[in-house]
Amino acid sequence: MDNVDYVEIEDKKTKKLKGAFISRKYLDDVKKLIEKREKEEKKRKFEKMLNLLDGLEIEDSFKNKNYKEIKKMIAEEKYGE
Repeated sequence: MDNVDYVEIEDKKTKKLKGAFISRKYLDDVKKLIEKREKEEKKRKFEKMLNLLDGLEIEDSFKNKNYKEIKKMIAEEKYGE
């Protein structure tokens, strides 16, 4: 691999690309690129979630309560316990 920058791995039957080996020379650059893309994807998903929640009002009875407390309140309302 010293003379090659990368080697593509291809499935023999389907001829589809399965992966690649990258030379040590480019390893840090590829890692940085992957980390950057993952960070951008997480940010995009978070912003999408915030857009969905924008304008959503929370009832006062649910404010300042954790998940278990809210779940218990809903069960009590639903089943009357």
